[in-house]
Amino acid sequence: MEKNVKAIFDELLMRHPEFNMIKGSIEEAYEIIKKSYDNGGKLLIAGNGGSAADSEHIVGELMKGFVKRRPVSRSFREKLMYADEVEGEKLADRLQGALPAIALTGHTALTTAYANDVEGTFSFAQQLYGYGKAGDVFLGISTSGNSRNITAAATVAKAMDIKVIALTGCTGGRLKPLADCSIVVPSSETFKIQELHLPVYHALCLMLEETYFES
Repeated sequence: MEKNVKAIFDELLMRHPEFNMIKGSIEEAYEIIKKSYDNGGKLLIAGNGGSAADSEHIVGELMKGFVKRRPVSRSFREKLMYADEVEGEKLADRLQGALPAIALTGHTALTTAYANDVEGTFSFAQQLYGYGKAGDVFLGISTSGNSRNITAAATVAKAMDIKVIALTGCTGGRLKPLADCSIVVPSSETFKIQELHLPVYHALCLMLEETYFES
């Protein structure tokens, strides 16, 4: 882990000493996602209720600047200006570097059609089957670890050689043994688990941004 990335990790542990018992899992999750990005992969994320909101939140931090502006490269700036003399410069000034991430929670037409025509519980699994490829990562968020639509998606992920990271609480539930890495935050109450999930995924997003972007 590089020095600046480790500083972010250490700050998380300082602010949340209760995470010392799961620090190995958090570091492992970072390494799994980093390896995927290094090899051209993407992050696929799903959850229900508050965890659905968390899925969208994570995408928002990865697909645009989080604490860094992430300017486009000089060569891409030139290509934009060549492609359109009027809009190219504006685009070059405003586009930000992105780490590919897709929340499986927001595709209303697809998920409602699949739920109506086939089986609603397997909507995330269907999306993962369609979007995913070997080398990607699936982040399944479930406070109990027992959400059937999340465990179904994790099963599809394993069959497709997609790494599975579980972000859970309680005991980790049925999701834990399906995951390559399980971050089980130390709480058993739903709202408290959700409160602990946020600093974990914020730290992961910060660590990844620090890895791939200079400014």
